[in-house]
Amino acid sequence: MSDITVNTPLTSGSEHRAAPISAIGPVAWLRENLFSGWLSTAVTLVLGYLIIRAVMGFVDWAFINAIWSVPLNANGVAQTQACRELHGSGACWAVVTEKHRFMLFGTYPYEQHWRPAVVCLLFIGLFIVSAMRRFWNWTLIPIWMVTLTAIGMLMWGGVFGLPFVQQERWGGLPITLILSTFGLAFAFPLSILVALGRRSNLPAIKVLCVVYVELIRGVPLISLLFMASVMFPLFLPEGMNIDKLLRAQIAIILFAGAYLAEVVRAGLQSLPKGQYEAADAMGLSYWQKTGFIILPQALRMVIPPLVNTFIGFFKDTSLVLIIGIFDLLTAGKTAIVEPAWQGFGVEVYIFVGLIYLVFCFAMSKYSQGLEADLNRHRRR
Repeated sequence: MSDITVNTPLTSGSEHRAAPISAIGPVAWLRENLFSGWLSTAVTLVLGYLIIRAVMGFVDWAFINAIWSVPLNANGVAQTQACRELHGSGACWAVVTEKHRFMLFGTYPYEQHWRPAVVCLLFIGLFIVSAMRRFWNWTLIPIWMVTLTAIGMLMWGGVFGLPFVQQERWGGLPITLILSTFGLAFAFPLSILVALGRRSNLPAIKVLCVVYVELIRGVPLISLLFMASVMFPLFLPEGMNIDKLLRAQIAIILFAGAYLAEVVRAGLQSLPKGQYEAADAMGLSYWQKTGFIILPQALRMVIPPLVNTFIGFFKDTSLVLIIGIFDLLTAGKTAIVEPAWQGFGVEVYIFVGLIYLVFCFAMSKYSQGLEADLNRHRRR
């Protein structure tokens, strides 16, 4: 028999493989996403031109041609003729320079403005401490209690030689921080209880939670604030009155709790059934299973919608205008009621919007880092 030799290629199919990527980094990203073809290049150039023109126009309006201060006449009234002569070609930041204390602190006594300023710093410090994972234990509770007690004493006064200031004089940024912080701090545990109640096997608890969520989510926040301010006092005994700010706070807590409960319930439903069965197989009680196994996993999965809801309610505090509470946005609107400053609302709204942007952006960035940290094990 003769030998049969079969010639086989050394590499099979290697000629069909794509060429390796020769460029990486920013240049490769630009080439792939912005200049991948003639149409993509044309769109990129047009949009780039429009963006540059818009940025140059804003810089020219906001900085180059802007007026930062105006003189006062003998009566202490601002002379805004220089601002009005700009005819929109430059910003009049003098309105912010002149009215920033009113926008930040409302009608709080001028000589006592250091008190709401310290309150704002205490809130920011409380947020920073609460964001540190080293304080995620029982030591955080006394920190909250001490800080909130100090905030109440500073705002009301009447102790340690501080003059008493009625709640009607409060306004500006402290009101926004008080309503949003207390509202979300109390609404979040309420939402967890309601979400667990909606999944309860006890019919009475389940029906009560369903009615609460559907009733609150079925009406706008303005209607709840109106009822808390106008109708609720009608049901109180004669001579009894509850502070208007407290009534608004309760309405915000109930409203936020209903929306957050649905977010938490979505996280509970997303867990596989095997997690519940494994916890039951270990002989854990209901509260042990919920606190140590179910809730930690459920809350990790719904961090983005939770923070999205937090940001929404932080901005929704501006609706307390309907019941006569001067929050940050309302104080900004009131600052330009004075005839000398009418017509400069854009500058005021930009200033107020930047404050909202700082707080909302901080919450968003922190949530991204927290989500990545808590879900790091999923990428392994």
